[in-house]
Amino acid sequence: MTQTDVSNLSLELTDDPETQNAVFLAAFNSGRGDLFDLLYRSDAISNLSGQPLAGAARTEAITKLLATGPKLHSVVRDSVVAGDTSLIIVGFELEVTAADGTRQRITGRCTDVLVREPDGKWIMAVDRPVAEHTETLGA
Repeated sequence: MTQTDVSNLSLELTDDPETQNAVFLAAFNSGRGDLFDLLYRSDAISNLSGQPLAGAARTEAITKLLATGPKLHSVVRDSVVAGDTSLIIVGFELEVTAADGTRQRITGRCTDVLVREPDGKWIMAVDRPVAEHTETLGA
């Protein structure tokens, strides 16, 4: 598996949705679940695994998924910032390897909610991807 070079990766989320998306993509595509999980609040909810998970269960599911080498592409479709809360809607395309070794392409939309922490940094509170279409690509 080829991993993204993360030596110069900044995990600094800003109030700019394009920057947030770029950081999210770089961390996800690094293949490092521990690094990607740093973008989340400790009580954040993510359903990347197909079910809403928080805490240690979320971290474990993210780490397991990223260890398989998925590749994510996403485009910001809409965003709204209200005070210390940011709502971002992205369209995504995710390529994963299924348990039987076949590759799949999953497309859909993701709703992300970020909050600004007291130190001024933004962090993920809700990550809710919803698959709209799955296509088998072969082995």
